[in-house]
Amino acid sequence: MMSDKCDVFLQWAREHGWAIVDNKRGEVQLNEEFLARYKEIPADYLQLLTIVSECVAPDEQTWFLCESDYNGSSDAEFRWDEFERLSLEAAAGDEAWASEIIAWWDRHLPIVLSVDGEYSFYAVELATGAIVHGAEPEFEEVDVVAPHLEAFYDYLMEHNN
Repeated sequence: MMSDKCDVFLQWAREHGWAIVDNKRGEVQLNEEFLARYKEIPADYLQLLTIVSECVAPDEQTWFLCESDYNGSSDAEFRWDEFERLSLEAAAGDEAWASEIIAWWDRHLPIVLSVDGEYSFYAVELATGAIVHGAEPEFEEVDVVAPHLEAFYDYLMEHNN
């Protein structure tokens, strides 16, 4: 059962030209490697993934990460963990810094990527459920934009008209 807020967001997104592809299976099967890292994926985000297999903004510069992204089977140019990889490249040779980066991303599940102007993302802070926003060059320096996913849907609708 879809939450009312999720339903409202998806209806809004369709009306505003987002490319949304329904998940015809109505279920999500994430690969073992992903699930080994992210054992506690928020139920409300899993719910969205059971509904859509793609959710892309009209300019194709911002998109929700979906099952195929997390499973590595998407044809997207950017991998779901692209910004973690970029941070690790910047930390090359500094094992302590690299460990901090990995630990940070272990606690934050990226859910939206954007290449609109700058590389940026939204992620679920797994300990609290809050949605955070980060951008280059210091991806791990984030701001909380919503206390939970349903409030994030409101945030997106308010900031994308």
